[in-house]
Amino acid sequence: MPTPSRTYEPRYKPWIEHQGQAILGEGRARLLREIQELQSIRKAADKLSIPYRSAWEHIRKIEVAVGAPVVKTYRGGAQGGGGAELTEEGARILHEFERYERYLEGLSADEEFWEALHLKISTMNKLKGEVKRLEKGDIAASVRIEVETPTVITALITKNAVDELDLKIGDEIEAVIKSTEVMVAKK
Repeated sequence: MPTPSRTYEPRYKPWIEHQGQAILGEGRARLLREIQELQSIRKAADKLSIPYRSAWEHIRKIEVAVGAPVVKTYRGGAQGGGGAELTEEGARILHEFERYERYLEGLSADEEFWEALHLKISTMNKLKGEVKRLEKGDIAASVRIEVETPTVITALITKNAVDELDLKIGDEIEAVIKSTEVMVAKK
């Protein structure tokens, strides 16, 4: 009898660090989002069902890690009127976390990414070579690679990938070929 097909869903826990110290994970990011939206630490804590004191502890841990305030508070009087907002640094940290989170969500939807994580790329698909020409556009870049065979392969990759890999003419790289796509890796 055949084994029933199972579906596995990838899970991940993103966080950002500064000098090896965790700054922001999902929980602290939710806290900063709620403070930003509700303009109140107490209201944010209530909405997230955490004690007000714990909310402040999380804020202090973030501030100690980055060395700068991330929340600015305003005192209210007898009539109320107090509040809170993210500082420029707090907004920047939250933005970086959300950008990273969106990037990971995009990857998790890409089946080929998960195949690569499970090492389904065979060594037959990897060719070592040297960058012979780079043409960078606004969004994409064309990388001409001379491989050892000798053969020349042209890969169309994003300009960001070229910048992140710091590719230069003469760099030793690997072309990883999957179906009709050519990916570029640099050691």
